[in-house]
Amino acid sequence: MAGKPKFAVFASGSGSNFQAIHDAIEAGQLSGTISLVVSDKPEAFVLVRAKTAGIQTLAVKPTSFSSKEAFELHVLQKLKELEVEWIVLAGYMRLIGTVLLEAYPSKIINIHPSLLPAFPGKDAIGQAMEHGVKVTGVTVHYVDAGMDTGPILAQAAVDVVDGDKEQTKERIHSIEHELYTKTLQKLWSL
Repeated sequence: MAGKPKFAVFASGSGSNFQAIHDAIEAGQLSGTISLVVSDKPEAFVLVRAKTAGIQTLAVKPTSFSSKEAFELHVLQKLKELEVEWIVLAGYMRLIGTVLLEAYPSKIINIHPSLLPAFPGKDAIGQAMEHGVKVTGVTVHYVDAGMDTGPILAQAAVDVVDGDKEQTKERIHSIEHELYTKTLQKLWSL
């Protein structure tokens, strides 16, 4: 699938992975167009980053809808309107439901701060440190109905900084930013 796919980035927080993806596109290291940034948290800094970059945003609280399906149908309507081909999760802290999974089969990608299948779900770095591992990592994977259970596309190991969660997080972020863009480029070059 050579070309420049149109994709949406879903994020719930500061948007450092969004920024790395955007920067890679600007530098010519990643082919693609970010058509939309979706956040389930209207106060998320990723929305500021997207607006600064001139990218359309959609900030919607899932609790404003009667169900997860209604929330996802609202998001899906915007994705279809913008002809979005792929969904890239970048620190999106919600499980993707049936509506989006069926609309984008094998077209939703996630990045997770551990060497899956170890430490799925929230606070993977904290989980790794609590278990006393010396090496954790980063995983890029397809999204399925489970929590961080989809087929793995790429992984990279990261040494844990003993007793220092913040330094470990910084190491992971630097690897995430590089691994995600390289993996997306490879995937979209097929």
